Amino acid sequence: MHSFPEPALALVSEMTLAAKADPGRAVSFQGAPGCNGHRAALEYDPGCLPLPCFSFEDALDAVKDGQAARAIIPIENSQHGRVADIHFLLPESGLSITGEYFLPISYAVMALGDGPFAAAYSHPQALGQTRHYLRARGIVPMAYADTAGAAAFVKEQGDPAACAISPRIAAELYGLKIIAEGVEDAHDNTTRFVILAKQPLDPASLTQARAMTTFVFEVNNQPAALYKALGSFATNGVNMTKLESYQKGASFAATTFYADIEGAPGDPAVDQAIRELAFHCKDIRLLGSYPQARMRG
Repeated sequence: MHSFPEPALALVSEMTLAAKADPGRAVSFQGAPGCNGHRAALEYDPGCLPLPCFSFEDALDAVKDGQAARAIIPIENSQHGRVADIHFLLPESGLSITGEYFLPISYAVMALGDGPFAAAYSHPQALGQTRHYLRARGIVPMAYADTAGAAAFVKEQGDPAACAISPRIAAELYGLKIIAEGVEDAHDNTTRFVILAKQPLDPASLTQARAMTTFVFEVNNQPAALYKALGSFATNGVNMTKLESYQKGASFAATTFYADIEGAPGDPAVDQAIRELAFHCKDIRLLGSYPQARMRG
């Protein structure tokens, strides 16, 4: 499975041609038309030209190759945690985070007929966010590349025992019947997206706004290295709002950490915290400073 289902291809082609004609307005996203990435792009910038891409790598490559000025990528969900692979992909992409957007998430069950349904297709994040609904009805979750692509797949397969978990708009785009709405397990379900571009924002331009800075770092392989590294932020009064670890390579000897802090370089407290952090680290890589879309705390 390396391409969109047939019912989505005409829309993908149309949107790709529009983006090619004006790449400066194009915003790439992962998924078929109608997915949450598509929604996020249009809500973040109503005047943009959304560019659907099959994979996250494709969406990032579209920016690197000049097919789109920006990409909008989901990074974490309030209910189901971080989006798989993103923490690996962002540092290696060479792109910079220039913004963030919080998208309220609501899912619908859609199908060709009324059921009952043996299987539900959707992105693993969406299946995790609707697991109570599916388990209560004995519907087997089946992973698909994205939510709207799953809806197009159900349409293409023509199986009355299959349904899709997807945003409501996908039913309209692919001619499916909505069976139930609001099936997410938590009704404050929210996904945080980040916006990426080739060039970072100048931190000096953020002096009039609350800023966030995202970076990855690898601590020295010695006792209490992480404790000492985090003390750099505590002693300088810098609020760290996110810290996650992940392994690079198969040695399991070194852990890389992904972090968000409030503030940006140029703030004396942030500058001092990063200088102190460097003393305890093998590597630090800033991924971008950008305005807060939502206050933390």
